[in-house]
Amino acid sequence: MKLLDKIRHPRDLRQLSVDQLKELAGEIRERIIQVVGNNGGHLASNLGVTELTIALHYCFDFEKDHLLWDVGHQCYPHKLLTGRNEHFETLRKSGGVSGFPNPDESPFDLFKVGHAGTAIATALGLALADQSFKRDARTVALVGDASIVNGLAFEGLNQAGILNRQFLVVLNDNSWGIAPTQGAMAAHLAKLRTSSLYEEVKQRAKSVLPRLPIVGRQVVGALEAIRDGVKATVSPHQIFEQMGFMYVGPVEGHDIAHLIELIQMLGNVQHPVLLHVHTNKGQGADFARAEPGRFHSPRPFYIEAGKVTIQKGSGKSWTAAFSDAITDLGGRDARITALTAGMPDGTGLDKFAKAFPSRYHDVGIAESAAVDIAAGMAKAGLRPVVAIYSTFLQRAFDQIFQEVVLQDLPVVLCMDRAGLVGGDGAVHHGSLDISYLRGLPNTVLMAPADEAELQQALRFAVDCGRPCAIRYPRADVPEPMGEAPPFEMGRSRLMHPGRDATILAYGATVSHALDAAELLAADHLSVRVINARFAKPIDRQMVTSILRTGHPVMTIEEHSVVGGFGSALLEAAMEMHLPAQQVTCLGIPADRFIPQGPRAAQLAECGLDAAGIAAAVQQAMERRLLPGLRMSVERPAGELDGVTWTKKQRA
Repeated sequence: MKLLDKIRHPRDLRQLSVDQLKELAGEIRERIIQVVGNNGGHLASNLGVTELTIALHYCFDFEKDHLLWDVGHQCYPHKLLTGRNEHFETLRKSGGVSGFPNPDESPFDLFKVGHAGTAIATALGLALADQSFKRDARTVALVGDASIVNGLAFEGLNQAGILNRQFLVVLNDNSWGIAPTQGAMAAHLAKLRTSSLYEEVKQRAKSVLPRLPIVGRQVVGALEAIRDGVKATVSPHQIFEQMGFMYVGPVEGHDIAHLIELIQMLGNVQHPVLLHVHTNKGQGADFARAEPGRFHSPRPFYIEAGKVTIQKGSGKSWTAAFSDAITDLGGRDARITALTAGMPDGTGLDKFAKAFPSRYHDVGIAESAAVDIAAGMAKAGLRPVVAIYSTFLQRAFDQIFQEVVLQDLPVVLCMDRAGLVGGDGAVHHGSLDISYLRGLPNTVLMAPADEAELQQALRFAVDCGRPCAIRYPRADVPEPMGEAPPFEMGRSRLMHPGRDATILAYGATVSHALDAAELLAADHLSVRVINARFAKPIDRQMVTSILRTGHPVMTIEEHSVVGGFGSALLEAAMEMHLPAQQVTCLGIPADRFIPQGPRAAQLAECGLDAAGIAAAVQQAMERRLLPGLRMSVERPAGELDGVTWTKKQRA
């Protein structure tokens, strides 16, 4: 029986020897590689944090103490050690183990967390509450080197540095976030890492540790002696100490014995401490360590004869389509510069970066800074394109408002992962961007229906001279829908004529709407499909035309039904005094979170696949007292009302 199978609770770790803990680390890595190979997920970061996670659970009791993750995707070893090994095969699947901390799964998970920079501040809140209630609980925030550069992380450090109690920040420094860590802080950490400091600290600590009590000023004094002995080698002004933290490190992150020694000592120091741990992203898997970016969050993969093959999608992704479009446009317009926040591969800007390195900027996990830098570029005459996932762009809302929109600057926001994202689940769904951007004056919001439209939307955005946002999902682009005419401000595009009802689709949902129209045609319903193209400004002429028919109208969007494209249509109808009682808005439910699972299943759950859209049109027709119209084929019991269908190719 494997050691991992015997770990039902973290307390079981304390029955193992150091050699057994090393063996356990190997088993954890094997388990993670196996499951991520089958399901996809975050690989390299979890392989790198394995020994550190074991040491933390060995030294702390996180049923009473607090462990905060920043960001949550490095929590797989933690899940395996806290009772979820038996069900780990369900990772990222519907009804299975989440790929992020989830309090619904375990009391060892305190927050549902998928955004960077949050752990220090939330840990501080817990520590202050414990202090207020006089609870004997210790607090640990585990922070990645890419997360520490986030503004919120610095704000947390600034506040936590004045604590007069135990507070441990563990900085997991692997030189990488999702891509190589950027900026001056990365250079500072590299300076610490590449000095001869570690071996000196390790030897001094080993000589002092056996003589130390667990708590008290003697511990602090010993740590200060270690620190002072090497401070001059590193920097006369150590940044973390300037913020009120006692700094220890950098220490080897894969030496379990030494990690346990240090953490046992540091865990009871009644003063804020930052333990700098150097780990290797992808540790234990040569293929992941050699390409940590590629194996940050891979699709399912398999290993055969020592070769690792990542399964490819069936078609071209929206990300790849954007990558081609921005690179092509960059070759035509020297004003275009591209920015991202630590996601060059995920956003597709890696291709642009290779073609135009002087016009590409990765600011690290600092979305607000990316937007403000773009504002400065636009003010000076460039045409900046900022590519950030929809869920992460939420973090920069105030900068979009103050520095871009209020100044009426031509910044282009390209929002990947807009809508439902599949296995990453609720922490990463991009379901709010239309609602939080639509209220900003003079902004232009667009969503293309296929690759040709994405190219046209990007060209329009760069040339229109106003703040623009373009959204597209985590999916493959649909089959081409014919030649895409250029975008015209606030004008929609008719995709399919019809007389009985209208489906008004926004963005990638156009493909599903056309498929739904085919299903309904089989039951002799003639349904018009309109590609809205714009959520702002909305095509008011089109709205007037479809609402005056009195026929059922369905708005379709992969976005919350609150404040989205459907809301824009209803508001326009009210302003123009048009009847809107025949309008049904389909989108992501507003009052519940959609859990992880296959993206296709999530679309079906929201009624946004072709069958769900067709069923909604059918129900709208029935409400108009046309009971003779029925869909002829139903799904099996337990599925949404609708039809079973075969997708037809479109020219």
